[in-house]
Amino acid sequence: MILVFGKTGQVATELGRLGGVTLLGRDRADLSDPQACATAIHHARPRAVINAAAYTAVDRAEEEEPLATRINAEAPGAMARACAALDIPLVHVSTDYVFDGSGDSPRDPGAPTGPLNAYDRSKLAGEQAIRDSHAAHAILRTSWVFSAHGANFVKTMLRLGASRDSLSVVADQIGGPTPAAAIAGACQTMAGQLAEGKGTPGTYHLSGGPDTSWAGFAREIMAQAGLPCRITDIPTSDFPTPAERPFNSRLDCRSLADRFGIARPDWRRHLSEVLAELHAA
Repeated sequence: MILVFGKTGQVATELGRLGGVTLLGRDRADLSDPQACATAIHHARPRAVINAAAYTAVDRAEEEEPLATRINAEAPGAMARACAALDIPLVHVSTDYVFDGSGDSPRDPGAPTGPLNAYDRSKLAGEQAIRDSHAAHAILRTSWVFSAHGANFVKTMLRLGASRDSLSVVADQIGGPTPAAAIAGACQTMAGQLAEGKGTPGTYHLSGGPDTSWAGFAREIMAQAGLPCRITDIPTSDFPTPAERPFNSRLDCRSLADRFGIARPDWRRHLSEVLAELHAA
C-alpha cells in the first residue's frame, strides 16, 4: 500500500483514481501538525509515501509565511524522518517556483535555486528538510498544474471565456502546463520503483510540453473549448500580484525519462481530455 498525504487536491484526486493508494485528508493528517503526519506513517507502515498536499495560496503566503513554512517545510521534514526510520521511500511534489525565473533556458534539477517569495521559500525549505532526513526520496518539481478538479487556470479561463468577448492574459511568463493526471502517474511509478529498490533517489522535473506562455495556454483552451473569446497579450507588470512570479518556468525533464522512464506529457492532448471530462460532468 502507498500512503498519500492529500485527498481533495488535483494530484491527490488523480492518485485516488489510479488506485492502490490510501488517501489521507486533513481530517486524518493535518499538515499544520507535522508530528501528526509522522504518526500517521508509523501507524500505517506503508511500502511508500507520496506527499501530494501543500499550502498553495501563493499570494496569501506573503502574510502567512509561518503557516506556509509549517505545512510546506516542517511537515514534509517530519514525513521524511518517519520514512527514514521505517526504511521506506518518500515521493514529494515540489514546484518550479524554487527558481528565480531568470534567463530563457530550461532549468535542470541541479541548477541553483533562488526563491522570489514566501511560498517559494517554504517549498525550498521542504526540499532541504527531506534531503537532510536521509530518507530514500524523490522530489518531483512541476509547474502550472491543471485538471478537471479544484481551482486552476483552465477552469478559470473557461468560466471567464464563456461570458466575455476578450481577456488580457500575461504573455511574458513561460513554462509548461502540467496535467495532474501525469503528475499522479509519475508519483505512483517513482514510489513503486523506489520501494522495489529500483530507480534513483534525487530531485527531478516534470512539466508538460511544449513550453508556452499563460496567454498561449489560454488561447489553446479557448480554441479547444470552441469559445470565441479573444486573448490579448499583456506583460506581467500590467497584472501585479502580492507575490512575485518567475518569468522563466521552463524545466528540463530529461533525467526523469532517463532514470524512471517517464516521458514529458503533451499538455494539449491532456487538455482535450480534461475538457471532455468537464463537459460530461
